[in-house]
Amino acid sequence: MITGQTVNLSALCAHLPGTSSHDAKKRRAERALRDEQLTEEVFLSLLLPLLPTGKLLLSLDRTTRERGDAPLNLLVLGVIVNDYTLPLVWTALPHDGNSSTDHRLDLVKRLLKALPARRWKGLVADREFIGGAWFAFLREQGIKRAIRIRKNAVVDGLRIDEWFCDVQEGEVRCLFERAEVYGERMQVVATRSPVGDLVVIATDFRVQDTLKLYRKRWSIECTFASLKTRGFDLERTGVTQPARLERLFGFVILAWVACFRIGVWLAEQRPINVKKHGRKAVRLIRYGAESLTNALRWRLDGLKALLYVLMSPFPALGAA
Repeated sequence: MITGQTVNLSALCAHLPGTSSHDAKKRRAERALRDEQLTEEVFLSLLLPLLPTGKLLLSLDRTTRERGDAPLNLLVLGVIVNDYTLPLVWTALPHDGNSSTDHRLDLVKRLLKALPARRWKGLVADREFIGGAWFAFLREQGIKRAIRIRKNAVVDGLRIDEWFCDVQEGEVRCLFERAEVYGERMQVVATRSPVGDLVVIATDFRVQDTLKLYRKRWSIECTFASLKTRGFDLERTGVTQPARLERLFGFVILAWVACFRIGVWLAEQRPINVKKHGRKAVRLIRYGAESLTNALRWRLDGLKALLYVLMSPFPALGAA
């Protein structure tokens, strides 16, 4: 996957070692996706040691197929690291559209078994992830929340868009006291985006920290983009059976995190140039993928040093 930058099984066959036929290699890849030994615990055992020390901010979202008719709808929960979200647990939803409360509860419970709530700084999520039972569950688990709510949500008897109808772009405003949001007493923070959208967040964090933390939610969108057409072309997969799709996603994440980890390490050694428009010349994932692909194809003597990096956790958050 790293050298081919694709998840399509037919395309991957050209990158598998050996002299077997194309069909034999494809059957080998298909058998891997049917292997029931590849459980969530296996993927977590490889991903958790890479996490930085300290409290971790988590992000929850869905990624869906943008082309093709076969369903690809994955609910993903991960840790925010270096402006990306490193997925840790995921569920293939058997339908299009939003996740249910039960799916979200199940996903968080599964991760809590491996990553206790005391390691969680909190959870950020978009307005799809709302509801009384969901909000109450997070509080009961001791997980702080910064979750965007819809403008038609009713807080203390008044709609959100009525409370904050006159908020201007860039202005930050909050209610004087905590209010009842989906049955939970929370602080409500509002601002207006540059495109004019009212952004209102129900939060357990301090007002001055809430927007800064919520902006990090975008990191999961960056991850999804680098898994799709900008990276591993996840949408090209023909896999639709949920258990196999979850295993395939696990393989993709292992390939992706290898590129990510090498990219972060390289950026520490040789910082990425920033262009005149203010964006970096190359994304961290691409930076790592180029170096790792070159080592796997042409510089096997340099692979040992990279493998050492791949077994090392990401630098502590905030470290230089």
